[in-house]
Amino acid sequence: MDFQKPKGTLDFLPGTVEKWQYVENKARDLSRRFNYREIRTPMFEYTQLFQRGVGETTDIVQKEMFSFQDMGGRGMTLRPEGTAGVVRAYVENKVFGEPDVAKLFYIGPMFRQERPQAGRYRQFHQFGIEAIGSVDPAIDAEVIAFGMQFFEDIGLKGTSVEINSVGNAASRADYNERLLAFLNPMRETLCKDCQSRIDRNPLRVLDCKVDQDKFTDAPSILDSLDEESRSHFEAVQSTLTAMEVPYTINPRLVRGLDYYTLTAFEFKTESGIGAIDTIGGGGRYNKLVAEVGGPDQPGIGMAIGMERLQLLLADQQTEIQAAPPLDVYLIALGDKANAEITKQLHKLRRLGFSAERDYQGRKMKAQMKSADRLQARYTAILGDDELERGEIAVKSMETREQVTVPLADLASVLK
Repeated sequence: MDFQKPKGTLDFLPGTVEKWQYVENKARDLSRRFNYREIRTPMFEYTQLFQRGVGETTDIVQKEMFSFQDMGGRGMTLRPEGTAGVVRAYVENKVFGEPDVAKLFYIGPMFRQERPQAGRYRQFHQFGIEAIGSVDPAIDAEVIAFGMQFFEDIGLKGTSVEINSVGNAASRADYNERLLAFLNPMRETLCKDCQSRIDRNPLRVLDCKVDQDKFTDAPSILDSLDEESRSHFEAVQSTLTAMEVPYTINPRLVRGLDYYTLTAFEFKTESGIGAIDTIGGGGRYNKLVAEVGGPDQPGIGMAIGMERLQLLLADQQTEIQAAPPLDVYLIALGDKANAEITKQLHKLRRLGFSAERDYQGRKMKAQMKSADRLQARYTAILGDDELERGEIAVKSMETREQVTVPLADLASVLK
C-alpha cells in the first residue's frame, strides 16, 4: 500500500523548514521586545470549551471541528484556534492572580475540516498573542501595532490593517434590531447559512462570503455604538495615529468568532492568495474569561496564519536568511584516520561547531562534493600519514586555499 499524507496537510522538508524557522525566530524576537511570554497548551481540549468559548453559531463549531470521543466517552476536539485554550489555561492555572497584565504568545498547529485550497489547510499553523487583564484602548493599539511590525520585520510588503468596533452588549442589541430590519425583507434570497444566522446571531450574517454583495447598504454598527463603545474606539484610533500605524475603518468587519467585543481588526495583503486577502486578525474578548469559568477579566488578541505568510513571502520573492553554513566537513583517508576523524568530529561538536563527515565509504572527490552541497566553510582532510605526524589539512571552500596545521590545534584554527 502506498501511503500519502492526509488531505489538507503539508510536509515541511529540509530547505523549507529553515524558512519557517526564520519567520518563527522573528516572531519570538518581536514577542521579547513587546514583553510577551510563550505559552504552550494541549493540541486537543474538551469540545465544550470551543462550543462555549468560540460560539455555537460560528462556522468553526458548526462545520469545521475535528471532534472525537476518548475512551471514557468524553467529547474532545483538536484545537481549531488558539485563544480559547490560552484563556482556559489562564483560568485553570489562576494566572489572573498575578498583578500584571498577562501578555502571552503561542506558535503551533490548529485543525479545521475545511475544503483544502491554497492558503487554507486542515492542519495549519498560527502565531498569536493574547493580552489579558486590561481594558485600556492603548493595549488594543499595541496588539494591532505588533502585527504590523511583525510583517515589516519578516519583509512582507503590501500589508494593511482594517479596524472596527463591534460594540458592547448594549450597542449590539440596538444594532441587531436595525440589522434585522434590513435583513428580514431579503431573508429568502440569502444562502442557507445566512438564513440560519439571522435568528441566532444576525451580526454573523455580515461575515458571509456568498451574499456579501447584498449587504452594501446594510446599516453601520458604528451608528449604534453607545458612549462607552464609541470613546473606546476613538481612543484606539488616536493611539494608532500617535504610533504612526496607518489603518482603515471597515464598519462591516465583524470577524468569525462570537467572543469579540469592542475592537475587531484584520490584516490584509494587496496580492492575496487566490480569493484570500486576509492573513490574520483578532479583537477584544471582554467576556470570554468569565465565560470559561474565570473572573470577569477583559482581554484582546490576534493570530496570523503561517502557511499564508510563507506563500506570500515566496510570491514576493522575499529574501529569507538561510540556515548558517556548516562549519567544517571532515574527510578521512585510511582506517586509522577514519577512527581519529570520528573522535575529532565529536570533539568539535561539543565545542559548538557544526560538523559532518561521510558515512557511506565514498571516495574523496564524492566527499568534497558533499561538503559543497552542505555549504561547508572548511574541509579538514586527514590521512594515515598525516595522523602519524600529528597533522591535518584544512581547506577553505571559498578561497580553495589549503594549509596543514597540528591536529591538536584544529579547533583553534577553525575559530
